[in-house]
Amino acid sequence: MIYDISREMFSTPTFPGDPVPETLPHTSFDKPEPDIYQVTVIKITGHTGTHADAPRHFLPEGKDAAHIDLSHCIGRCRVCEHSGELTAEDVRRMTEGGTERLLIKGDITVTPESAEEMVSRGLLALGVEGMTVGAEGTIAQVHRTLLGAEVYIIENLDLSEAAAGEYFLSALPLKMAELDGSPVRAVLTDLP
Repeated sequence: MIYDISREMFSTPTFPGDPVPETLPHTSFDKPEPDIYQVTVIKITGHTGTHADAPRHFLPEGKDAAHIDLSHCIGRCRVCEHSGELTAEDVRRMTEGGTERLLIKGDITVTPESAEEMVSRGLLALGVEGMTVGAEGTIAQVHRTLLGAEVYIIENLDLSEAAAGEYFLSALPLKMAELDGSPVRAVLTDLP
């Protein structure tokens, strides 16, 4: 089975202070003299909807979205449920037996200590349902810890249809040079 774990881009709330996404018709069928084809211009940030943060989001010399290691964004993953503050002990429990990609279902806050634990456990990707990781005051520290170790952060997931368990994840960023993040179409499939 395929689980679409992406949110619809234009109806997903944006991070406070970020621009609201827009669509603008370039050509349109909906005119008194319709065009023969339709083209729509989109105005978004690299952090609109379900997206992956590139290291450049918090690290000036970090990789851009075009250079995210794709092997981090595709492969076997584990979905776990949690609410509230995520501790280092929670990370140890969730990654017991080994996992390289961890998706967390629930309203969570990643602490600096849990981010360090993810790095020490060799995590390649962290996916969350919220629009950011870290609490106010630690957002930059948590991002820098994870992105500095090339633990890619996938935000604004919709895990409502996915039960806790093991899956195959595909959440590939668009190949866009110079950008600090990229929308992704994130999907899970059941393992054979």
